[in-house]
Amino acid sequence: MALRNAVMAALLEGEASGYDLAKGFEVSVANFWMATPQQIYRELERMESEGIVSARVVQQERRPNKRLYSLTEAGLEAVRAFVSDAPAKPTAIRDELLVKVQCVDFGDIEAVRADLVERVERAAAKLARYERAQQRMLDGRTEDEYCATVERLGPYLTLQGGLALERSTIQWGEMALRRLAQRTAALASAARA
Repeated sequence: MALRNAVMAALLEGEASGYDLAKGFEVSVANFWMATPQQIYRELERMESEGIVSARVVQQERRPNKRLYSLTEAGLEAVRAFVSDAPAKPTAIRDELLVKVQCVDFGDIEAVRADLVERVERAAAKLARYERAQQRMLDGRTEDEYCATVERLGPYLTLQGGLALERSTIQWGEMALRRLAQRTAALASAARA
C-alpha cells in the first residue's frame, strides 16, 4: 500500500494542513500506517501535482501561512478505485525484536528482556491513546448505538484493529518475559548445583 492511500484516508475526515495530517496520523491512521511528517509533506506535494488533492493558502497572523489540503474529485475517485481493488497480500512481518527473541539462547537474555519491556511499555502507551480515542468516538454511546448511527464506520473499525494489535503485543510480551524469567532462574539454579 502506498502512503498516498493512507493520506487520502486521513483526508476523508476533511480539509487539513500537512501539520494536522502528521498529528492526525498519530490518532486516526497510526493503528495501521506510520509516516514521518517529511514523508507526508512530500506525498502531499506529489498528490497536488497529480491533481489528487488541492491546496488553499490560509493567511495567519504571527505565524507562517499554512496550506490546507482536501481531496479533489479525482482524489475521491482514487479512493473508490483503491477500495475496489483486489486486496494485496498481507504485509510481511519484519521485526528485529522477533529475530532477537529467536536467537535469545545464544546471546544476552537481559538485553532481550530489556527490549521486550520497552516493547510492552510502548504498546501499553499506544493502547491507552487508542482507548482514549475510542472513548471520544463513543461519547457515552454503546458500541452498537455508535455503529448504527455513525456517518463513517471505517475509522472505528481500524481503531478496533489497532486496539487488538496492541493488546496482543502486550499479552505476547508479558508471556515472553515470564518465560525468560523462568529460563534465567533455571540456568541460575543449574549453575549453583
